Amino acid sequence: MMTISLSLPSPPTSSSSSVNLLHSRQETTTQSLKPHHRTLTFESLKDRAITQANVGRIDEAISTLDLMSRSNLTPDLTTYSVLLKSCIRTRNFKLGQLLHSKLIESRVQLDTILLNSLISLYSKCGDWKKAEDIFTSMGGSLRDLVSWSAMISSYAHSGLNSEGIFMFIEMLEFGELPNEYCFTGVIRACSNREYAEIGLVVYGFLIKTGYFESDLCVGCALIDMFVKGFGDLKSARKVFDVMPERNTVSWTLMITRFMQMGFERDAIELFLDMVLMGLVPDRFTFSSVLSACSELGWLSFGRQLHSLVVKNGLCLDVCVGCSLVDMYAKCAVDGSMGDSRKAFNQMQDHNVMSWTAIITGYVQNGGSDKEAIELYYRMMVEGKVKPNHFTFAGLLKACGNLFNPDLGEQIYNHAVKLGLASVNCVGNSLISMYTRTDRMEDARRAFEYLFEKNLVSYNSLVDGYVKNMEADEAFQLYNQIENSGASVDAFTFASLLSGAASIGAIGKGEQIHARLLKSGFVSTQCVCNALVSMYTRCGNIEAGFQVFNEMEDQNVVSWTAIITGFAKHGFAKRALELFEQMLGFGVKPNEVTYIAVLSACSHAGLIDEGWSHFRAMYKEHGVRPRMEHYACMVDILGRSGLLDKAIDFINSMPFTADALVWRTLLSACRVHGNTDIGKHAAEMILEQDPNDPAAHVLLSNLYASTGQWEDVAKIRKGMKERNLVKEAGCSWMEIGNKVHKFYVGDTSHPEAKEIYEELDELVVKIKGIGYVPDTNFVLHEVEEEQKEKYLFQHSEKIALAYGLISTGKPKPIRIFKNLRVCGDCHAAMKYVSIATEREIVVRDSNRFHHIKNGRCSCNDYW
Repeated sequence: MMTISLSLPSPPTSSSSSVNLLHSRQETTTQSLKPHHRTLTFESLKDRAITQANVGRIDEAISTLDLMSRSNLTPDLTTYSVLLKSCIRTRNFKLGQLLHSKLIESRVQLDTILLNSLISLYSKCGDWKKAEDIFTSMGGSLRDLVSWSAMISSYAHSGLNSEGIFMFIEMLEFGELPNEYCFTGVIRACSNREYAEIGLVVYGFLIKTGYFESDLCVGCALIDMFVKGFGDLKSARKVFDVMPERNTVSWTLMITRFMQMGFERDAIELFLDMVLMGLVPDRFTFSSVLSACSELGWLSFGRQLHSLVVKNGLCLDVCVGCSLVDMYAKCAVDGSMGDSRKAFNQMQDHNVMSWTAIITGYVQNGGSDKEAIELYYRMMVEGKVKPNHFTFAGLLKACGNLFNPDLGEQIYNHAVKLGLASVNCVGNSLISMYTRTDRMEDARRAFEYLFEKNLVSYNSLVDGYVKNMEADEAFQLYNQIENSGASVDAFTFASLLSGAASIGAIGKGEQIHARLLKSGFVSTQCVCNALVSMYTRCGNIEAGFQVFNEMEDQNVVSWTAIITGFAKHGFAKRALELFEQMLGFGVKPNEVTYIAVLSACSHAGLIDEGWSHFRAMYKEHGVRPRMEHYACMVDILGRSGLLDKAIDFINSMPFTADALVWRTLLSACRVHGNTDIGKHAAEMILEQDPNDPAAHVLLSNLYASTGQWEDVAKIRKGMKERNLVKEAGCSWMEIGNKVHKFYVGDTSHPEAKEIYEELDELVVKIKGIGYVPDTNFVLHEVEEEQKEKYLFQHSEKIALAYGLISTGKPKPIRIFKNLRVCGDCHAAMKYVSIATEREIVVRDSNRFHHIKNGRCSCNDYW
């Protein structure tokens, strides 16, 4: 990013005096009563009280009022009015209420001016009911335009929007013509989705009366109406541009709304324009612009803003300090929290906002969740600050990241004690924590416990079901959302599409796509990315590519999804071409993109291309290779039979290879029958995790493939003693919008008889055109005839037979399997595609196999 230098005018100096509400009212002013009691007159005390009020010394003015009362001098309405207005101006609402009580004691007959001030006082301190009582007591004779305006503003300020609008209409019926303050109040009442259309009518009335140009507050209220009511930043900007006068408040409002609506760059451009106009940003301006930097990851510009914060004397402000903590946490390139922690430590006073900011920063930064928990304890013990609901939401997320639900429950119990457990964001975070730790029953109970469920609650549970491979429950919950009348959002659809993709339910995915078209979410980037992923993972690469091509804005996630799709489907050349196109468009690849690229090279045996891309990762694009990338390179070498080179590569890694890398090598040893290297790989896995069932199974299969049955028996006995269970092979397919699952030798399906009859016929057909069962894939020491029977009980063959009897000829048969497809099943399916003239698509744990006319897209290299 281009470095931008900023220079701001010095901020204006201002003096302020704090008021001690506990100040004793029994003390009189500094002038003694004793020497010149007779010289105190009503006028002198009145003048003194008014002077003290006008310079902001409200407590002294109240004391002077007490002195008047003790001197048997009754303050007049003017004195009370000046003092009351001063309380409102300086936001000393407690003193204002005290003054009201003194007015009641004095039994002075109140006039319209004083009553209006009292309405304004209670309106600003949030007591709309008291303001309403005063307004009602005035009757028609005492009310004027100020009374109506104050009451309309009171309702709008308290969120009673319909009451504010009806009060405005009642005022018009009463015969009063609105002024700029009336218009500001009623427009604020219309600044929401429910009443925005009424706001447009009020806007038309405003233009006709000519009050638009009379007050800054009118323009600010209109900006909020267009943004909050319609999400229309364009119209809001037009209002801002034609405002005859714009101050720091109006500029800050426009900057904040741009940032909140996701237009961070526009917010920063507007800030620069504001600075060039010579206006001095305040704490709210800096907070909004720093938040925009956080979202964009603009660390360099954020540092410049930090310098300006110091220059303008706002570095000790809690609001700005929290924004700095957040900015440094989100913009840290290397995941370091050092700068964020420094910003936190430089704050002199820590409140719940600053503690929550630094805790949330550690949680969001990744890998720093333990530090977040430690800060939580410090916050309570050292800082003696009570957490709020946002603090608990962040802490529960940290417990989910740490896979420590027990600690999360302890923290949640603290939230219960503080009365914050019923707050939605706390309950939603608890649901999310349980789903992260695979405790879906607890997640469902936490969901049902929520008194008021919102869309985030539903989304958290839907996403949890999807990630725990419980797609059926996710779709049932989606129906529950629709039946409840709640509106789903882009995140809901993205989660459901991920659920459809996980089980290969293309029918469900297509239904969601249709609903997306109706709801208008189909243009949302995250939804389009989910659609691309769904179609490619469900076996329809053409539909996925069509969605990708029709996207208006393709980001790195979009490109990665389609490159991954082509790689998994065996179209390595096309995947690498798309990668080059992506670079040509200036989109920077990330770690996941390179996993897709290296996988494409692996599936096609492109060793040289794999090395080239691996070396270019960091050198050309600054992507530091992670364990997954090293595993991809081991896969490339292992699949090609270069097992010795794979070992050398593992030994040259800059960090210790984990189980993933060794498991990849062990799998390659199984394919190439190398028991020596395979045994070494298994030992390395079991050294890290003695209870890894996958390592035991792979080594057992390796021994079985070479006829070492004694070693197979030892491994299986060891697994039994450790209670290690091999993952059962399972195949499934979607027929008639229902997912059908099959296991080895499965006879539980309602149409089992028809399935096995079809399977028997298939065996005869394909043997007649050259198929010979490969009994090497039966990893049991039994007779050859029995081995052949075992082969035809594999779950993918059962699924294939069911697909043939339940689908029509033009449609491809789509089968999904949780493990790698068996070599004999792969060969058999090629013959079946010839005998039945059907296309067969198989997605195993590694890739897709498109089988047609006796040929497979993998070219028998998988």
